Amino acid sequence: MGKQHFPLETGKYYHIYNRGINGCNLFYEEKNYYYFLEKYAHYMGNVLDTFAYCLMPNHFHLLVRVKDFNSILHLTGLEDLSGVKMGLHHPEKFVSKKFSDLFNSYTKSINKAEQRTGALFETPFRRIAVESDAYFTNLLWYIHYNPQKHGFVTNFRDYPYTSYHSHISTQPSKLAREEVLQWFGSRDKFLDFYSGMQNESAINKLIIEFD
Repeated sequence: MGKQHFPLETGKYYHIYNRGINGCNLFYEEKNYYYFLEKYAHYMGNVLDTFAYCLMPNHFHLLVRVKDFNSILHLTGLEDLSGVKMGLHHPEKFVSKKFSDLFNSYTKSINKAEQRTGALFETPFRRIAVESDAYFTNLLWYIHYNPQKHGFVTNFRDYPYTSYHSHISTQPSKLAREEVLQWFGSRDKFLDFYSGMQNESAINKLIIEFD
């Protein structure tokens, strides 16, 4: 699973993660988490299908799929790629540009609220291609388990800023929830999977250490 900073290809799945610059906090109070999710939906909702997320005080994890080529091409306002294949309007670069817009917008708000200046997120953001069914399945669990791994809760189910609660809810969600539940077969089988995944060694290869 390469960690190079390659363009995000349409139709493919990725583990996206990033942290505050030099490990600084991204989220200072409860409302920041929800504000980031609002910004994320605004900037990324039309270009990504999101299967899972976890927002930690100084970093985040996402499991996403880049939407199909034609959908993103439509957002650029272009009918074809003539003359712009290497430009920022190319769908595979357009997604990275949208992430940049998200981070910049959120940073401006946090800097104003916290009376700070300068960058907030490390650049470039990290990405790993999800290239197998097993990796997709275990990554879902790893992302939701992250708060417990880092000691913020003794049970990851008690942490409020992950997609786990949306997956088991019946309330409307912007997540690709039905795809996740269908992946396991049903909501009950999804819960059974999470109950059975008790050993962190099962996801050792997924553990991220920031440089």
